Amino acid sequence: MTIEVKVPVLPESVSDATIASWHKKPGDAVKRDENLVDLETDKVVLEVPAPADGVLKEIKQDTGATVTSQQLLAVIEEGAAAAAPAKAEAAKAEAAKPAPKAESAKPDGAQPIAPSKASSQEGDDAAKRAADLSPAGRRVATENKIDPSQVPATGRDGRVTKEDLVNFMRNPQAPTPAPSAKPAPSGPRSEERVAMTRIRAKIAERLMQSKNSIAMLTSFNEINLAKVVALRKELGEQFEKANGIKLGFMSFFVKAACEALKRHPVVNASVDGSDIIYHGYQDISVAVSTEKGLVTPVLRDAQSMGFAEIEKAIASFAKKAREGGLTLDDLQGGTFTITNGGTFGSLFSTPIVNPPQSAILGMHAIKERAVVDNGQVIAAPMMYVAISYDHRIIDGKDAVLFLVDIKNQLENPQRMLLGM
Repeated sequence: MTIEVKVPVLPESVSDATIASWHKKPGDAVKRDENLVDLETDKVVLEVPAPADGVLKEIKQDTGATVTSQQLLAVIEEGAAAAAPAKAEAAKAEAAKPAPKAESAKPDGAQPIAPSKASSQEGDDAAKRAADLSPAGRRVATENKIDPSQVPATGRDGRVTKEDLVNFMRNPQAPTPAPSAKPAPSGPRSEERVAMTRIRAKIAERLMQSKNSIAMLTSFNEINLAKVVALRKELGEQFEKANGIKLGFMSFFVKAACEALKRHPVVNASVDGSDIIYHGYQDISVAVSTEKGLVTPVLRDAQSMGFAEIEKAIASFAKKAREGGLTLDDLQGGTFTITNGGTFGSLFSTPIVNPPQSAILGMHAIKERAVVDNGQVIAAPMMYVAISYDHRIIDGKDAVLFLVDIKNQLENPQRMLLGM
C-alpha cells in the first residue's frame, strides 16, 4: 500500500515553503514519525515526519523547490520496510571493513614514518568541528555522510552550522587546504556567492520595512542594578531549589516592562493604517539568537506570569531555538519586544522596532562603573538601556517616562514585587 507524504497545512501568513534538505533517499527504510525532510518558511524550519513505517519509494520535489500547502512531496511503500534495512545493514558492514593498507616500497629494516604534528592537529580540528555541531547539524552530517571538516564554516567561533551543511550539499566544494607555515604568495582572492535563506531574507525585509515605514527615534538611560544583583545573590539559591531554574536578569526586565506598559499604554499599542490599537494585555517578545538569525518568541500574557514562569519559558524557547524546534505559533504576535545585546558584550546600541509593534527595549552589558551615590563616588553594576519607538504615535515624553519607570523599578525591585 502506498502512502502520500504532503506539505503540512501552512498558516495563512505563510504562502509557501522551500525544501531545505531531504534526510532520506529513495529506497531507504523509514519509521513512523521519523523526520523525512526540512521545509524552510519565512520564519521557521518545519520538519515533515513519516506517516507510517515503510520504504521511501519516490521523492516528488527536490531540494531547493518551492512548495505550497498539501503539495505532494514523496510516496512511501507501507510494509516494505523489511528489505530496506537489510540493504542498509549490508552497506554499513561494507563501510565498516578496514580499507586495505597500501604497501610502500622501502628498504628492509626501514622504520615506518610517524604521523606529523600537522596531520595530528588537522585530526584534532576535524574532531572539534564535529563535536561543535548542533543536534540538528549533527543529524544532517550523519544522514548525508558529510565530513564537517570539509564544510566552510560561517558560525560563531568558526563553528559549522546546519545551514552551512545544507548549502554544502547544494553546492559541494573542494576542501579548504590547511594554512601553510609560510605566508602564501599573493594571488587571486576567492569569493563565494550564497543565496540568503528564506529566514534571513525575511529578517532583511522586515528590517527595511521598519526603517522605511516607521518614524523611529531612540532614547537612552542607565540603571544601577546593585539591588537586583544583591537580591539574586541573596535568594538565587533558594529560588533555584524551589523552582528548578536559575533566577536571571531577564525576568526582572520582563516584569518591569509589564508594569511600565500598564502605566504607559501607548508604548504597548500598534498602528493599523490610520488607527491606533491599544492592547489590554502584555505579550512580550523576547529576542533569541539562532544559527539562522534573530527570532522573537512570545511570552503570552506575561503580565500574569511569575518570575519562575518567565525564566522557564525563556529557557524553553532558547532550547527549542537551538534545536530548530520553534513553531510559527511561538513567533506570531507580541505587543512589545525586549532584546539583550549584553549577552554578546554590547555596551550601547539602538535596537530596531519590530512592526507592527511600536517600541522595543534594548538591554546591554552590565559593567562596574564609578557613580555618585549620596555624594559618594562608588563602584556600581551599571547597564545602559535604550528604547526605540515609533514617533508617529509615541511622543518623546511618553518614551522617556516609560524608560524612567523601568529604571525606578529595577533600582528599587521591592516596588516591582509589590506591583508599584
